[in-house]
Amino acid sequence: MKSFKRYGVWADWDNPYLTLAPEYEAAQIEVFGQMAMRGYIYRGRKPVHWSPSSRTALAEAELEYPEGHVSKSIYAIFKIVSPPPASNGLLEEFFPDICLAIWTTTPWTIPANAAVAVNSGLEYVVAELHASVEDTLATSGGKQIKRGNALKVGENKLFVIVASELVSRLESKWGVKLSIRKTFPGSALENCRYTHPVNGNECPVVLGGDYITTESGTGLVHTAPGHGQEDYVTGLKYGLPIISPVDDEGKFTEEARKFSGLDVLGAGNSAVVDHLDKHLSLLVEEPYKHKYPYDWRTKKPTIFRATEQWFASVDGFRQAAMDAIGKVNWIPPQAENRIIAMTCSRSDWCISRQRTWGVPIPVFYHVHTKEPLMTEETIEHIRNIVADKGTDAWWYLPTEELLPQKYHDVASDYQKGTDTMDVWFDSGSSWAAVLTKNEGLSFPADIYLEGTDQHRGWFQSSLLTSIATTGKAPYSSVITHGFVLDEKGLKMSKSLGNVVDPDIVINGGKNTKDEPGYGADVLRLWVSSVDYSGDVLIGPQVLRQMSDMYRKLRGTLRFLLSNLHDWKPEYALLYKDLPKIDKYALFQLENVVNSIKDSYENYQFYKIFQMIQRFAVVDLSNFYFDVAKDRLYVGGTVSFTRRSCQTVLAAHLLSIVRVIAPILPHMAEDVWQNLPFEYVMEDGLVPKFVFELKWPSLKGDWLAMEADDVDFWNTILELRSEVNKVLENARIGKLIGSSLEAKVILHAADGATLTKLREMCSATNDADALHRIFITSQVETVNSLSDEFLSTVPYTGKYTSQRTSEVWVGVTHADGAKCERCWNYSPQVGSFVDHPTLCARCYGVVDVQPLPAAAGVC
Repeated sequence: MKSFKRYGVWADWDNPYLTLAPEYEAAQIEVFGQMAMRGYIYRGRKPVHWSPSSRTALAEAELEYPEGHVSKSIYAIFKIVSPPPASNGLLEEFFPDICLAIWTTTPWTIPANAAVAVNSGLEYVVAELHASVEDTLATSGGKQIKRGNALKVGENKLFVIVASELVSRLESKWGVKLSIRKTFPGSALENCRYTHPVNGNECPVVLGGDYITTESGTGLVHTAPGHGQEDYVTGLKYGLPIISPVDDEGKFTEEARKFSGLDVLGAGNSAVVDHLDKHLSLLVEEPYKHKYPYDWRTKKPTIFRATEQWFASVDGFRQAAMDAIGKVNWIPPQAENRIIAMTCSRSDWCISRQRTWGVPIPVFYHVHTKEPLMTEETIEHIRNIVADKGTDAWWYLPTEELLPQKYHDVASDYQKGTDTMDVWFDSGSSWAAVLTKNEGLSFPADIYLEGTDQHRGWFQSSLLTSIATTGKAPYSSVITHGFVLDEKGLKMSKSLGNVVDPDIVINGGKNTKDEPGYGADVLRLWVSSVDYSGDVLIGPQVLRQMSDMYRKLRGTLRFLLSNLHDWKPEYALLYKDLPKIDKYALFQLENVVNSIKDSYENYQFYKIFQMIQRFAVVDLSNFYFDVAKDRLYVGGTVSFTRRSCQTVLAAHLLSIVRVIAPILPHMAEDVWQNLPFEYVMEDGLVPKFVFELKWPSLKGDWLAMEADDVDFWNTILELRSEVNKVLENARIGKLIGSSLEAKVILHAADGATLTKLREMCSATNDADALHRIFITSQVETVNSLSDEFLSTVPYTGKYTSQRTSEVWVGVTHADGAKCERCWNYSPQVGSFVDHPTLCARCYGVVDVQPLPAAAGVC
């Protein structure tokens, strides 16, 4: 909280919502109860992710898939004992030496095998296996492969059934020759029976789904409904037993017979492989590197295991959730595809956990029948207790007190459950606990904001609970962001020493030279500069660049403040009376403000950063401010051109301070507290703080500038760049030092352009005069370019555009002498007896407003 406050984040810090608060827990139980009463909550035995290290079921969002996990994979064979019924002798010629070949990365699940599944749409073959005489250990692709005893067939024949597409790959993998003896569709194998390799029972071949492919393995899938989701679905279809001989610690139970007590992820796994090899069922064993689920808390591997759990039946409201997704504004738009992919295939949500902490599932079990007791009345009674005492009451109060009055006489027949709710049910209930329970907030939320990983976490759990109970999404918009990496694109870690600590960025480290304190606004400016929809980079170099940009923007605002030190709002000139250059400046300002507004509304902060950067550095500092200095510093304090410029500067200050405030609140507030004049809003209120201001109102007249005038000013800016290049050449050639020592000569091939340039040379107000815009002492136009004339102009250049054709640019030394006050050259210098060193403009200012001695230098 302290850090967030320092970052400049606004929140109701005195009233944060906490998932441990009794009122939050009560709201969560209320959501659970509503889902239960709608029939969406049920108890069942099906495979779920189980963490032996935590001894609890886990949701998909509680899993990690670290790099580098290696499993012990095997190719094994199961001996066929009877062909498919009515197969017309499909396999009889190969008996008794025909087997099903399977591949698995979890050999420990073999004791729970109940069937082998094939894909009815794939083509399968009976292949005769001709073993080669090779070492037991071999190397393939840098991996050590162990050949099983089943490959040492000697004089005995061995026939295996595999997918026809995989024959050549399996020959290479097993180091054998496979001769195809018969081909048939997978559907022909249904109800073929084989001997279980561990317990000797007869098991069937069944038809599975599209999950059976030829991308890996053999095309036949060892099926254990107690240890896999697809296996479970196939098992339901065929009425297969759900066998799961594994306890909470991840060890085999007595049901696994000889493997009892062994850790399935360790010694138990190896023991199963050894058993298969001893009984000539193992073809090949090899290490297999792949993604494997780990417990996000303990960082240890998980297993898939069938247990009694509480589930939310997503099938009951999945389509409603999918429909709601399309009504939400997803930012960036591609996030919608991600949440759709995560939700459309969502199986039933396992919401129970075997932990001693968390919000309890409010259910009671009959002592003898184990039947659950959970009614609207019991849930409401528990909700009221939790709202008053918190969820700890579930653990310390006797069952009699936890049950409503009508059940007190039979309380001894019940015991309270010990399961708690999934933490994603905790966070997924936040909309109910926060939005619907706090005055001033509304449902749905305007925005949910989190990382891209939350499409399978908070975003989804919130969506599911809200749809199940209210029928609509809990949010109107969802913003997802990437993650922060170092400047090289690497994840930050203490071991690499590349962690960027926000506190050190703001306040500085022990070595202030290497780790200077930039303040919160530089950090915020960096956030605004990146496209947060993907991963972003940060480091010392990036921060230095941000600091430079921050200082440039701060310099822009300091310029505005300092040149408005004597300003009063009543000095403002009417828009219609402003010089053309000032109208153009306001046109640019209004366009930028409107564009920034659009970007704020679309949460495209990096576009705002780019617009502010360009506007402050290019449009203002490099042009308007540069040109304005002359009339601000040299003209009289009450001159028309200075007042018109200050009118524009005040408009810029009042707009810029408001548009940067959401990103740079400290800088904006600093500006506002140093505002040199009083600003009164339209309602008559004087805002004390910058965030009391409203967004700048739309100035239609500022945007009404004629398109031809806008195009011409764009031309003038481009022409100015070419003039500056010629001036730089003249400076290098020692013709001039300052640009004020120069006279610019222009010739335009296009008559209309030449006329406009000539008009600007003799503008009725000093602000629009071309020599002020070019910051030279004089600008002239010529009607033609003779060779004789060209020989008198030492430095030239050309500007070409589709709008103006070609404009010739020449630079010579300015006429006249240098004015001691404004440094402009003028033939009039020396014409005034009492001030012989001044030009006419400065003479008029000095004569009317004698300057104090201390202000004589400008």
